Amino acid sequence: MAKRPFYISISGKGGAGKTTLTALLLKVLLEYSTNDEILVVDADPATNLPQVLGVEISKTVGDVAEEFRKGFHRLDNIGFEKSALLEYYIMRDCIVEAEGFDLLAMGRGEGEGCYCYINAVLSGILGKIVQHYTVILMDMEAGLEHLNRRLDRHVDTIVIVVDNSLMSLKTAEKMKEIIREVGLKISEIYIVGNRLHSKREEAVIQWALQNEFKYAGTIPEDRNIAELAANGMPLLKLPKDSEALRAAYIIAKNIDLI
Repeated sequence: MAKRPFYISISGKGGAGKTTLTALLLKVLLEYSTNDEILVVDADPATNLPQVLGVEISKTVGDVAEEFRKGFHRLDNIGFEKSALLEYYIMRDCIVEAEGFDLLAMGRGEGEGCYCYINAVLSGILGKIVQHYTVILMDMEAGLEHLNRRLDRHVDTIVIVVDNSLMSLKTAEKMKEIIREVGLKISEIYIVGNRLHSKREEAVIQWALQNEFKYAGTIPEDRNIAELAANGMPLLKLPKDSEALRAAYIIAKNIDLI
């Protein structure tokens, strides 16, 4: 097991399987690492992770930021700066306590420029609360912009999920370039394959070695995941004999998460 604290972001192109891997790694943590204080962050404005985890959220960071923009929180003459009040309401209204972990969702606001602002707000909040958790799992926005906006600056490990498409590999290569260009201090960058065909898996492993990535493992096709999704059930309900969950355990070991 890696030294704690351990902050990790799950990245990749859209549809590669970031949210699924985040849920699987959380499931592994909940079963094999009982002493951790875990925060799961949905940093994707699509906000799919709460449903995948079976967690009800009332507000996102974007919701609270939008309320402030519209003047819903008018607390004049109290002596607090607006930024401190914003942080207070996010901590109060957006962090959901679930069984074994907390969840914070970024969401999105309205209007031009709101997304960048919400990204900055979330980054600032993370800087304040990381000290309260031993593990933070971040399900990132698809693509590259979260790196340019330096939302990943609080993490020490990045896992990039790739699928059978060439585009997913090109996205991973570009991510590595941007990490270097913006000066993010990332200790480890891993590749995880999602539902790769056997021959494709061999090719991706070779590509990872050639591009100086560490290959952490592959999540196989698993009918249990499809059945849970079809019935609107959270992935945390996966049975212990799930092939995907067994693979996630190996990946968690390979990246020193457990």
